[in-house]
Amino acid sequence: MKIGAIFPTTEIGNDPIAIRDWAQTAEQLGYSHMITYDHVLGAVHAGREPALTGPYTEEHPFHEPLVLFGYLAGQTTSLELATGVLILPQRQTALVAKQAIEVNVLSGGRLRLGIGTGWNWVEYDSLNVPYAGRGARLDEQIDVLRELWSAPTIDFRGKLHRIDRAGLLPQPVRRIPIWCGGFSKPAFRRAARHADGFQFGAAGPPFRRQWETIQGMLEAEGRSVEGFGAEATVDFSLGPDAWRSEFEAWKEAGGTHFSVRAMDTAAELIGAKRMDYAGPQAYIDVLAEFAKAVDFD
Repeated sequence: MKIGAIFPTTEIGNDPIAIRDWAQTAEQLGYSHMITYDHVLGAVHAGREPALTGPYTEEHPFHEPLVLFGYLAGQTTSLELATGVLILPQRQTALVAKQAIEVNVLSGGRLRLGIGTGWNWVEYDSLNVPYAGRGARLDEQIDVLRELWSAPTIDFRGKLHRIDRAGLLPQPVRRIPIWCGGFSKPAFRRAARHADGFQFGAAGPPFRRQWETIQGMLEAEGRSVEGFGAEATVDFSLGPDAWRSEFEAWKEAGGTHFSVRAMDTAAELIGAKRMDYAGPQAYIDVLAEFAKAVDFD
């Protein structure tokens, strides 16, 4: 099973050397991949109708994932760079396809594109993209991405996209896997129909049941579970016994990837406790402590 780490995007700060050191430490310790979360804009929650239900506000900074990966592509050699998840429907599809190719090229094929629909309707409005219909848009975007990555020129006509005998160069140096993420049955169903894997928001029995649901959906779609990725995430605050227990349970469930999350931001959402991490070095130290406790082989 591959072991990764969640990049502490909202807390690590803006020092590019600290960011580089975090990624290089993960690579040197044997982590196979890093995952970063995504938001373009933060929004004030008070006085919204409908209410904003997600955990992030205008006070939480986010490094832009694909720009971050462009930087880290030149600072690492083997670490897979994964979005978990990029809120694709609020973005222009062909532009994301182009940016993803660039990261793929610069990193030697180390990009994994995790995608989802998001929850922040204010963010959608600010980007001049309708929040309604975002699921259908995402479904078609997957088709557009795959076509743009498979040929230098395409002729695509969908319900929401028209690409008239145009394309992207360069093409990817290696196939870019598309994973989905989320918490709902539509997200599970989308992954079973279209994706290469699914990233779950945490670890534990509820998420193993979600994985069982997706496996049933894969079977219904005539797809094999073999080769389909499944990633669970354990919070660092739970401690070594829980890390090892969840790792073994996820492995037994047929999971393929397992990652550690060390951020106080939104800890309550996943049943974690705040650790009061003290500066960038604390997040680097987390990587070493987790690596000692969990079997990377």
